[in-house]
Amino acid sequence: MEYIKKDLGSYNLHVIRTDKFKTVMVRVVFQRPVVKNEITMRNVLSQMLLQSTYKYKTKRDMNIKAEDLYAADIYSTNNRLGKYATSNFYLSMLNDKYTEKGNLEKGIEYLSEIIFNPDVHDNKFSNEKLDIVMSSCRSSLNSIKEEASKYSVMRMYEELDGKSPASYRMCGYLEDLDNINEENLYTYYESMIKSDLVDIFVIGDVSYEDMLEVFKKYFKFRVLKKRKTSYLLDDVSCKKKKVVREEIDNSQSNLSIGCRVHGLTEYERNYPLTLFNVIFGGGCDSKLFKEVREENSLCYTIVSIPNKLDNLLLIRAGIDRYNFNKTMEIIEKDLKDMQKGKFKESDISVAKELFNTAIDETMESQSKIIDNYLMMEFIGTDDLDKKRELMNKVTKKEIVNVAKKVKIDTVFLLEGGK
Repeated sequence: MEYIKKDLGSYNLHVIRTDKFKTVMVRVVFQRPVVKNEITMRNVLSQMLLQSTYKYKTKRDMNIKAEDLYAADIYSTNNRLGKYATSNFYLSMLNDKYTEKGNLEKGIEYLSEIIFNPDVHDNKFSNEKLDIVMSSCRSSLNSIKEEASKYSVMRMYEELDGKSPASYRMCGYLEDLDNINEENLYTYYESMIKSDLVDIFVIGDVSYEDMLEVFKKYFKFRVLKKRKTSYLLDDVSCKKKKVVREEIDNSQSNLSIGCRVHGLTEYERNYPLTLFNVIFGGGCDSKLFKEVREENSLCYTIVSIPNKLDNLLLIRAGIDRYNFNKTMEIIEKDLKDMQKGKFKESDISVAKELFNTAIDETMESQSKIIDNYLMMEFIGTDDLDKKRELMNKVTKKEIVNVAKKVKIDTVFLLEGGK
């Protein structure tokens, strides 16, 4: 696998050359420091750009064009990466050797049409198309509570620290949706094109020289841009455990626990914390899964997830509301056991094997490979070979030291079953 990065001034082009896949994937990443009241606007904009373009006026026209490109797949996602909001536009299509010469360039030209030539007249998006997108967004936002597990996590983060970007609902807000119109949406679009940091990743059996020529031809951002803000959220210590309850009309209760992870070094964040999480609650062999679910039958599901850029660790469980106190008792006991080193060397070996398997699986996915290079470029993480080498050297003492830095801060119970 060959990786080449080219700084083109207004954006960076990253080409990952490999003959492992029959398809070529392109990911265009727009990012800027996250602002709470821009999240909904950004979500609407991503959907609007995929509704129509100046050249392809309807969704049907766009689908026909994608089929002409041998069933090219184009989609978008929005998420948060630490202090940054990112909007991602993806193109996935067959390599030219399986279709026809020049097909990939046509696909990249089509992607540029979507991004640079939206369906705009008199500096306004189409009101008809906007109504369609707004209706879809409104329906999604009105049904947030229907996904009780996700809603519980959102509410926990809001209770943990309502001012931190970690608490922002990346699905958006109804009150902000009501303020969006075809004019201010276009103004925001122009701001994104002119001001956002842009990185373009390409992976597949492609020539770096060909990709450089094609992207210079179709992707012409005009403004020089440099990163200024760190991705890492502020490192906040835990003050006092807080328990919040909220009722929901549901048969099951959802428990979300936010733990502060304070004072981590970069090495601890990337390596010992990962192994701590696998042993503590990261899978079917973890302490939480075995003791809370299997031995005591207190939950339907339970898992822990580290949010490294947020200096947080999340514990999620689906429980019966009558089991709340007992569940918390065992979770706190398991955390203390980790802090006292009450786990086996064999647990560490299993965790390392799972990590190595995850690296092997990464190499089988174009999107995961792009994710890895993206994190290397944006956050400064190590490449996969270095990760494997350093992870295999992590000691029990290092895991225990990290465990001691994990403190339960906010417990949120979305209480159903009444």
